[in-house]
Amino acid sequence: MMNQYLEKIDNDIAEKHLLKHPFYLAWTRGELSKEALTDYVKQYYHHVAAFPTYLSAVHANCDDQVTRKTLLGNLVDEEAGSPNHPELWLQFAEGLHVSASEVRKSEEWPETKGLTETFRSVCGNGSTADGLAALYAYESQIPAICESKIDGLKRRYAFTDPKHYEYFSVHIEADSEHSAAERKMLGEYIDNRNFESVKESVNRVLSALWQMLSGVCRRHAIAC
Repeated sequence: MMNQYLEKIDNDIAEKHLLKHPFYLAWTRGELSKEALTDYVKQYYHHVAAFPTYLSAVHANCDDQVTRKTLLGNLVDEEAGSPNHPELWLQFAEGLHVSASEVRKSEEWPETKGLTETFRSVCGNGSTADGLAALYAYESQIPAICESKIDGLKRRYAFTDPKHYEYFSVHIEADSEHSAAERKMLGEYIDNRNFESVKESVNRVLSALWQMLSGVCRRHAIAC
């Protein structure tokens, strides 16, 4: 039965995969304005910077030492590198001629705040299964998204310096590993007693991610 539960989760993720979002479709076609990309890089930074706190919350609420150790490895990947992942995102901003201070000082839109608050709620207040599912729902999408983004940046937006898309290069491999580990752990936690709660957590996160991108679209006349 375990695999059936995971397959249902995977189906939900596939239905709301961010590569289907109008913002990323416009990215792939090279239709995003500099202003839209600038707003995106500022808003998404808040999520990137907060992501380690989501991991920390799941880690802190977990009673199983083996699970905690795996989550700690993910957290170290996020926080300990030089540059770390938020710093890599700022390198992407630099490629768009947006300064690090401008990104850090940007105010969160309601949709962005909704995203970070949803993740913090699920990861901090939910069960270990809920938290793992939230992380998996996000990180399992990232490798394909990053490949698409790099291709778009190089072909459509004249990005030539690998430093400026290193955030995406790093996450192709890193999140393949992270999401595989999260899926394996989730398979050990999910059962008929908690499946509905886990499914709800996944869909809360998927909707919040979708809404954050829709927030950029609404402000830049991109149909969504």
